[in-house]
Amino acid sequence: MGTRQYQLAKSNEVNYFVFHRADIDSLIRVPSDTFQSKGLAHLILHFDWKWVGVIALRSDYGYQGVKLVKEEIVKAGACVAFTEFIDSNIVDRNIPHMARVIKASTAKAILVFANDLFVAALMDEMIKQKVTGKTFVASEAWSTTSILEAEKYSTLLVGSIGFAFHSSTIPGFKEYLYSIHPNNFSKDSKNAWNKMFWEKTFSCKFINMIEDSQSLLNSTKICTGLEDLSEVDNAYTDVSSLRGSLSIYTSVQVIAKSLHDARTCVQGKGPFRNGSCADIYRIKPWELKHYIQNVNVKLNDGREVFFDENGDLPAVYDIVNWQLRSNGGMKKVKVGSYDAAATDGNIFTINVSAVMWPSGIEQIPISVCSESCPPGFRRVVRRGEPMCCFQCVQCPHGEISNKTNSDDCYKCPWNLWPNAEKNKCILKTIEVLSYEGPLGSSLTAAVVFSSVFTLFILCLFFRYRSTPIVRANNYSLSCLLLFSILFCFLCSLNFIGYPETVKCLLRQVIFGMVFTICISSILAKTIMVVFAFMATKPNSKLRRWASPSVSYTIILVCSLAQLSLCAVWLSLFPPFPEYNIKSQPGVIIVECNEGSSTAFWCMLGYLGLLSFTSFVVAFLARRLPDSFNEAKFITFSMLAFLSVWMSFIPATLSARGQYVVAMEIFAILSSSWALVICMFLPKCVIILLRPDMNSKEYLRGKDKAGTKS
Repeated sequence: MGTRQYQLAKSNEVNYFVFHRADIDSLIRVPSDTFQSKGLAHLILHFDWKWVGVIALRSDYGYQGVKLVKEEIVKAGACVAFTEFIDSNIVDRNIPHMARVIKASTAKAILVFANDLFVAALMDEMIKQKVTGKTFVASEAWSTTSILEAEKYSTLLVGSIGFAFHSSTIPGFKEYLYSIHPNNFSKDSKNAWNKMFWEKTFSCKFINMIEDSQSLLNSTKICTGLEDLSEVDNAYTDVSSLRGSLSIYTSVQVIAKSLHDARTCVQGKGPFRNGSCADIYRIKPWELKHYIQNVNVKLNDGREVFFDENGDLPAVYDIVNWQLRSNGGMKKVKVGSYDAAATDGNIFTINVSAVMWPSGIEQIPISVCSESCPPGFRRVVRRGEPMCCFQCVQCPHGEISNKTNSDDCYKCPWNLWPNAEKNKCILKTIEVLSYEGPLGSSLTAAVVFSSVFTLFILCLFFRYRSTPIVRANNYSLSCLLLFSILFCFLCSLNFIGYPETVKCLLRQVIFGMVFTICISSILAKTIMVVFAFMATKPNSKLRRWASPSVSYTIILVCSLAQLSLCAVWLSLFPPFPEYNIKSQPGVIIVECNEGSSTAFWCMLGYLGLLSFTSFVVAFLARRLPDSFNEAKFITFSMLAFLSVWMSFIPATLSARGQYVVAMEIFAILSSSWALVICMFLPKCVIILLRPDMNSKEYLRGKDKAGTKS
């Protein structure tokens, strides 16, 4: 059908279908209030108003509107601060009480379902009680009324926003309006009304309309009839936002299209029984109703008019905003639309930048019961209050919330950690005892120095291997002990650097084996001291046990026991590298998991057993009258060794991260230095600084002195 207009009165075939104004008005249909209620809820939620007061007329219109709006608001997570009804049956209509409720409420957005007269009474009471700072959401019943345009209401209603019936232009209406001219005025009874319109529009008087000559002599402007309506901008000439007139125009189009469909019906293909058509000259009401229900008219603005299965028109509303005029009054400006039948999916559109808010503020007013919880916090509803009233609680340790008004906090992935604000996850610090770090580089330097010093002693012993003091202390065992101490120092390097599979698998085993050889060498030395003294007695059967092969047998047996323990450990519970995320919050500790702590402590315990055995034997042999007796030095070295490793146990249990490894390295270095200092430093002093003491005569003299004493 397009935009074709139907001339009802001019068609000879339908010239007896003459409609009076009342008949046309009865055909005007508006969308169901269900659409309006859902649209108003959508409007409220669009501005993120979570705390809304509701005022409604105590009628079906008010009850139904409030019910639907509250359902939609609550469904979206918002809350209704209060609901009050205007009672039209009592004198004050309960309006003073409502004004007090509005004033006391923290809700800034107030939805009003009522007609303009009751809203005006409410505004008068709010002015009396000096209520300000509220933004009103208007239903279509008062959103475009002129009653509330008075200047006294501007402080309350400027910034109000609401729904109004769809407005548009009527084709040809503006041209028709501009064609009105005094020369075209007929002399019938309507001429007086037309002249009144002209005088009102141009603020002038026609000469024949002036009642006395005195007024003519005054400054009254005379209408010439040559005034131009196109230069006037007022409510009479503004045809851009026609609402009631547009409804009448639309109704006429619907009736015309229905009659056209009835007239063009083909017998045998009609909508009634046996394919019959309605008699256009004697059309019955129910037949016309059928055509109206199935009509589809496309208007000039592209909008289609039809009736759904419930008999409702498409829900199309304008979103209007009350703005201040330059003269102090108010005007309604279209800022958006709500079209439930939109085919492109844009049901709700609004130009927020075109909206004027109360008091001239540029930002959207905030209407909430509680301030929003920023990221890093979660909402906790206050007991006994609506869900929109809450307090903000910071996320617990190790959790974040990355959005506003989050109800829950979430844990970060294993390799991430909350930042200080707890609003995002950041990479955890990776901690490893590396060569580049200050602690790692310091320990590395200590290991290198210790190794060089031990190597120097070994070279010194080799250089002076034929001297009495070196030969008296079992040169071969001393060299084996020095080599094992050197490897004890060097095995510390396995604990520094990024833990790799091979490094984790072997570092404790290497440490255990070299220390076993070291301690078993000392144990062999100690036992050999005892055997050597006992073998000096006449007819002693222990002389054959003083052989060097016995020393090596002791070392071999002790080492094989430790090797067996380590082999079982590696086969059943092999160590492996892992990321430790539990020891220190926010830190990933890259470390070696020993596989079995029991196996580790068994290995360490075995070393302790060897050390304790050496200590006991050396302590018992410390007073043997022998010039070459090392028992005292072994006693002190084992005492220091045991002290270091006994201190290591509580220290390692209290340390975290790289400091656990650093403590073990420190224990290795300390215990190794204890052996070097107690076992070899006195001999080095004699070799380098007191060569007179490194002689058989001195040692024999000392022996005699010792014997005499």
